[in-house]
Amino acid sequence: MDQIATIVLPVFGVIGVGYLIAWSGLISRDTGDALSDFVYLVPIPVLLFRTIATAEIPSGAAPVLVTVTHFVGFSIVWVAGTLIMRAVFQRDARAGVVGGMAAAYGNAFQLGIPLTITAYGDAALVPMTLVVAAQVIVLLVVGTILIEHAAIRDKVAETMPSKRETAIAVAKTIVTNPLIISVVAGVVWRMSGVSITGPLAAIIDQIGRIAGPLALLALGLGLRKFGISGNVGAAFSLTILKLLVMPAIALLLVVYVVPLPPLWAKVSVIVAACPSGSNVYVVAARFRTGEGLASSAIVLAIGLAVLSMTFWLNVVDVLL
Repeated sequence: MDQIATIVLPVFGVIGVGYLIAWSGLISRDTGDALSDFVYLVPIPVLLFRTIATAEIPSGAAPVLVTVTHFVGFSIVWVAGTLIMRAVFQRDARAGVVGGMAAAYGNAFQLGIPLTITAYGDAALVPMTLVVAAQVIVLLVVGTILIEHAAIRDKVAETMPSKRETAIAVAKTIVTNPLIISVVAGVVWRMSGVSITGPLAAIIDQIGRIAGPLALLALGLGLRKFGISGNVGAAFSLTILKLLVMPAIALLLVVYVVPLPPLWAKVSVIVAACPSGSNVYVVAARFRTGEGLASSAIVLAIGLAVLSMTFWLNVVDVLL
């Protein structure tokens, strides 16, 4: 019960407030989108930069291991989600890719960051930041390539873009992504050995502090534009993969295989348990395929995450 009262309800309560504000019409959809853009462009990157630049990072292989642990489960449920969409629900190849993304890509930066800060404090930000950055790169690179291949299989595109065109487009997206820029900037600053002190430290800290609450409000505001657009059976299958199977894989790895510090092991499971991220819908809309499936999966996953996240928070406290 303590986990519900002190972590889950406050975090999901703020999301609910954001949704109610959007539902009431107090804030227009354009204003909500602007807030989401602001969170994505300013406070979250500042928080990630501060974390990488100043936080204590364990020596050894922990940074690599936490990322590898995440992507073992990520890869398994992506493949499983794609196969379920194709073989069970008889969807086309592009919808199969969207299904794989919805099963694997979690909302780590809008939900995972504020939730882990609430549960474990700022020390949890280091492993979370590493996973957030890696997830973005994988979604942009792998998702783009797979959907372009799927478009050929579905005969909605005659030819693939050249490797050079694809590489340039993906590279441009990565190097202009604010989350990636903030992590790289944090690494560079850390390597410089220059301390962040005085007024600069105060400014960065104040901006970083608003990242979590604003991200949760923006997530709630953004939910208003999504909905259950059919595809309930398919979306529910993807939700089971995202909320139960992927964190279960992470738990097995950190308990029996991967030697991570206890806090990092907990974060590894919790970030794996984050519901499907809105970027899945963004990718689906960009390629004009599977938007309804992505929308339904996002709404179902966030709604059920209140229960699943309570479960996983208790499990990791007992086992780790």
